[in-house]
Amino acid sequence: MAKYTPMIEQYLSIKADYPDAFLFFRLGDFYELFFEDAIQASRELEITLTGREGGGEEKIPMCGVPYHSVEGYLQALLQKGYKIAICEQVEDPKEAKGVVRREVVRVLTPGTVMEGKMLTDRESNYLAAVWMQDDSFALAACDISTGHFHATSVDSLHGLVGEALSYQPKEILICDSPCEQELRNHFYAMGIRAIQSLPSLEEETLARFVKSQFNVQDMNSSLLWKNVGMLLSYLHDTQKRTLGHIQKIDLYSSAEYMTIDHHSKRNLELAETLMDQSKKGSLLWFLDQTLTPMGARLLRKWVDKPLARQQNIEQRLDAVEYLSEKLMLREEIRSYLKSIYDLERLAGRISYGNANARDLANLKNSLAFIPLIKSLLMGAQDLPGGLEVLVSQLDECKDLVELIDGAITEDPPISLKEGGIIREGYDEYLDRLKLVSRDGKKWIAQLEQREREATGIKSLKIGYNKIFGYYIEITKSNLVSVPEGRYERKQTLANAERFVTPELKEQEALILEAEEKLTELEYQLFIDIRTQVARETVRLQELAKQVSSLDVLCSFAQIAQEYRLVRPEFSAEPTIAIREGRHPVVERVLTNESFIANDTLLDDSDQRILLITGPNMAGKSTYMRQLALIVIMAQVGSFVPAKEARLAVVDRIFTRIGAADDLVGGQSTFMVEMKDIQLMTTEATSNSLVIIDEIGRGTSTHDGMSIAQAVIEYLHHHVGCKALISTHYHELAVLEELLPGVKNYHMAVQEKENNVIFLRKLKRGATDESYGIYCARLAGLPDDIVTRAQQLLTGYKDSVAAPPPQEPTQNFQLDLFAGQESSDVKASEDPKRKQDKWLKELKEVDLINMTPLQALNFLHEMKQKLR
Repeated sequence: MAKYTPMIEQYLSIKADYPDAFLFFRLGDFYELFFEDAIQASRELEITLTGREGGGEEKIPMCGVPYHSVEGYLQALLQKGYKIAICEQVEDPKEAKGVVRREVVRVLTPGTVMEGKMLTDRESNYLAAVWMQDDSFALAACDISTGHFHATSVDSLHGLVGEALSYQPKEILICDSPCEQELRNHFYAMGIRAIQSLPSLEEETLARFVKSQFNVQDMNSSLLWKNVGMLLSYLHDTQKRTLGHIQKIDLYSSAEYMTIDHHSKRNLELAETLMDQSKKGSLLWFLDQTLTPMGARLLRKWVDKPLARQQNIEQRLDAVEYLSEKLMLREEIRSYLKSIYDLERLAGRISYGNANARDLANLKNSLAFIPLIKSLLMGAQDLPGGLEVLVSQLDECKDLVELIDGAITEDPPISLKEGGIIREGYDEYLDRLKLVSRDGKKWIAQLEQREREATGIKSLKIGYNKIFGYYIEITKSNLVSVPEGRYERKQTLANAERFVTPELKEQEALILEAEEKLTELEYQLFIDIRTQVARETVRLQELAKQVSSLDVLCSFAQIAQEYRLVRPEFSAEPTIAIREGRHPVVERVLTNESFIANDTLLDDSDQRILLITGPNMAGKSTYMRQLALIVIMAQVGSFVPAKEARLAVVDRIFTRIGAADDLVGGQSTFMVEMKDIQLMTTEATSNSLVIIDEIGRGTSTHDGMSIAQAVIEYLHHHVGCKALISTHYHELAVLEELLPGVKNYHMAVQEKENNVIFLRKLKRGATDESYGIYCARLAGLPDDIVTRAQQLLTGYKDSVAAPPPQEPTQNFQLDLFAGQESSDVKASEDPKRKQDKWLKELKEVDLINMTPLQALNFLHEMKQKLR
């Protein structure tokens, strides 16, 4: 290092402590980067790479950005997953002896952003920490911008990954884990680029972090608490300040919420669409009519974590029902919510110490609407219990409103060092300084007028700059009019001369002294006011919690009225019964046609698994998704798109819908499907809902059909869950005869003059047509291909020797609520006697261990004999 200049030596010394971060090194009005940081930053930020003499033989690579516009550059690096160390001058250059002292004042990472411009208003910004030790798995997650801190334990590696991903973290910390690479692969595949590895600290050190932050005295040495300590230590290392706004920790059990793995959330498009990862078209998009940023973030949390306890669900539904019926009350509340700023992040910035005067003004203006909302709700009749509790917890914060209103001007500037922040009357000494400053400037204006009259020079003016102070400026053409000895020459310009007088210099000293003291005093007074407000952070966070909950409940009530949703009924009976259910998102986007509603009945006896056949494009996937979405909406606390819905609480939802390769993991569509099904078969319970679309595809027909039958049998015999399973293996329809809990359904079609009309109606019974060639024609394949495919299909069908005949499609629909069947299929003579005889012979054969084709051939022979 001796070959470099002292400033470069200082840079290298600081950089050595932050080898994994870009070091933004403050030099005057710029942040500069050197060496490898400069080369990489110039490439990532697309800024010019230059060089600087640094004492060595070659120029040092260098690039830089202006300090006043640095946020955009920081945001660009953070979005790519980088870490940034901000190095500031911590010494006045005028007082420095040698190189100005510099220190890293903060380390920015994707999960520790506080600045408003770098955050998305309607999304949280979580940092998550995961730790695995022996058979224990712990998760901690913190959104530093709001102060939310959550922690839990889970019972498996997959559960740990799923729980972490439920927070959509911007950054993941992996704490001393033997499965670090496996965890990295999971998180990287989900699009998370900021993944940090942390070595474990001493248990006493971790305990000290937890006790000091949350005042926990009886902390045990469990992995959960150690993981919390690791996350806190990382926050303290990066933020380099106390984190006063993180005062509460939410310790929860995953059993409190419905479990939906990350792949199922994507398949169901809960928060974003599969096609373009856009919010529009997702369930969140349908549900979101929130009016505050914190309400939008809370809604996303609710959608990600539906409730799993009926009492809590009913409490939300009670509030939604009340607000949906009280149109005028709801609309008035929503009119006030529109004017409330982001209380959570305002409180966070105030406590963190980076809030400006405008933030305090916005807080005051927001708090002014709380008494109005509270008065409305307190005046309402027959509030349900949950809303009544919410109203009682609305803190009007009158003391804070009075403090801010009496101290901060109505429209304060963003800058804290330019004055104009503190209201007159708040501080007597400040008012005197303001008077001196105003009078001094008034005196300057009067002096300018006097000098013009004395000299006869109308263009004479008195100006000011930071270098020369106040001056009298006279153009060169008017210099002959200046009396001899009247002014003292100060500066010569190309077209003018500048002068001063003893009187002007004396007045300048008074004005500048007053303004310097004025600015400094205003700043100190503001810091004091901000500190007073910061002491009430917990109150503001609790208020934000109540306001955001009210915002989400009003949003649910709004969509219930707008889209004809009904309140779901929950009971202890293990039944899901839905009359005329609809897909909320598909129905909303339809413009030229009506959505075709369908019924659903799933119970724990003879209709646990619906095996759905039918053509592509007939609506199978939509129907299956809509059931899952209705269940999720209900357990989130929303009304549902149906005429009637009777539900049991579901503990887990698993879905396998659509083809998806895992290119990063090197897995084919079929392998991804098998992984998903492995998860379903090992983690589903009798209270779970499983949805598998096109089971067994991606391999040979015999392999796929065998796997499909084995999976259905396993879910039927061993898991006992409720399931919707669609397939193009029509041979599997025989399972209805073999498994008492399986029932065949199909999506109806109508054939007319070589055309197929998809009726999108679920009907009882199986079908043997997929209409794939018709779909190919709809997709626009050349006529030659479609015609040839039809010829080949006919040939394939004709070449099959004595194929087992398909059962005629039963053209009837189950009345789920009356428990009766209507049918236009003519019953054969004495069907009861034939059925008894058939079933008697079936009991003597081990059909369970047959392949589907063997079973079909056997049944075909039996039917031939019966005929």
